[in-house]
Amino acid sequence: MASSKEIVQAVVNALTIEIEASGRHVHLTVEATQALFGPGHRLTAVRPLSQPGQFVCAERVDVIGPKGSFQNVAILGPERKENQVEVSRTDAVTLGLKPPVRQSGDLHGSCPVILRANGRELKLENGLIIAKRHVHLTPRDAERFGVRDGEVLGLKCLTDRPAVLMDTVARVSDKFATYVHLDYDEANACGWAKGDRGRLV
Repeated sequence: MASSKEIVQAVVNALTIEIEASGRHVHLTVEATQALFGPGHRLTAVRPLSQPGQFVCAERVDVIGPKGSFQNVAILGPERKENQVEVSRTDAVTLGLKPPVRQSGDLHGSCPVILRANGRELKLENGLIIAKRHVHLTPRDAERFGVRDGEVLGLKCLTDRPAVLMDTVARVSDKFATYVHLDYDEANACGWAKGDRGRLV
């Protein structure tokens, strides 16, 4: 028989979604991977991520802007159809660039940036964005929470510095696991710690 504490936790879990903080990272095409790491090279998985089929790679790149750079930035696999670099607003200031806030994959007119690895450089004409905060949902969880793909929501962060973050986009797919994704500017502002949860409002 479940204890009262276990029952309370089950109710909390049913009403809330775990929040994850996403640091700066890069997604590469097969062509960009080979341009930076050599002909025939494919990304090497070292650790799975919460989203099914996605992983942190052994390979790293430097992300370079006109005013600054970041070394050893994580690449997330597998390879994609388009190159994409995701940073926070604070990161963008360090780089000396002004990328737009966009959903993943919405890259038209986004910011150029340079990537470097193994003495090779690759200039991307676009692809640098600040990722719009979002919540990944399975279709079952989307139905349970009463939200639709693309719906714009508020997120009440049940964190050390509670805050309601508006303009949070719902992304629904049977290829997703249910998690909220914030960047570290947002996560630090609300006092996030690993395991914290939020409620859609």
